[in-house]
Amino acid sequence: MNVEEANGAPASAQATPAVKPERGKPAKLVDRVFDQLQERIRAGNYPPDSRLPGEHELASMLGVSRPIIRDALAKLRDQGMVYARQGAGTFVSANSSPTTHLSYSPVKTIADIQRCYEFRLTIEPAAAYFAAKRRDEAAIQKIATALADLREATSHQLHRTDADFNFHRAVTEAANNHYYTASIDALKAHIAVGMHLHGLSLLGPRPGLEQVFQEHNTIYKAIAEGRADDARNLMQSHLEGSRDRLFEGRALDLSF
Repeated sequence: MNVEEANGAPASAQATPAVKPERGKPAKLVDRVFDQLQERIRAGNYPPDSRLPGEHELASMLGVSRPIIRDALAKLRDQGMVYARQGAGTFVSANSSPTTHLSYSPVKTIADIQRCYEFRLTIEPAAAYFAAKRRDEAAIQKIATALADLREATSHQLHRTDADFNFHRAVTEAANNHYYTASIDALKAHIAVGMHLHGLSLLGPRPGLEQVFQEHNTIYKAIAEGRADDARNLMQSHLEGSRDRLFEGRALDLSF
């Protein structure tokens, strides 16, 4: 949820080596890449009629070989989700977007912000746990990029809600479970309200921004190093700390 450190770059963690095609199991890897690309298309990361990144870029992003990318793209074409233009690349089909999207009622009250925290505490610690177990080089790099943006903002005593959200979303992506990512995407506007108010509470003479950056940094390191239990516990502590800082330790009574 928030911003982060004034001093130095995030400690480099042991990055997981890029995923390489498994001997005897190429179909499994192709299916995984197919699922990742399909989820990104359905989530709107690649809108209808937009061009997908090239094979080389996709291979680098997903940590696989170009033949794996070609086979995954072929499966997408077979499903009618993408089409090729001679000499121009691969494009998203107009009918690839889902007709319905997961959505929640907008934030209307302070109680809704507390409810949002409550719900996030049921999914994000688990996402961090699985991120530590399933992360690959591309996933770690995406979390690190968001962390670097948080570090830069914190060094100027600023809060960047966008970088904060990108960090949390990158963690759900690293879990390789599209239900987590779809949920946090649906909550983006709701989370932004809480993040904005929490960011305001961090500004001032106390080292609040630096503390919150360090919370993000320790989550990053736990995921990068594959410490799943630590990643889950650190994410839970971070979200609870954010909620308690915002509400000054006084939770609302949400009983009927």
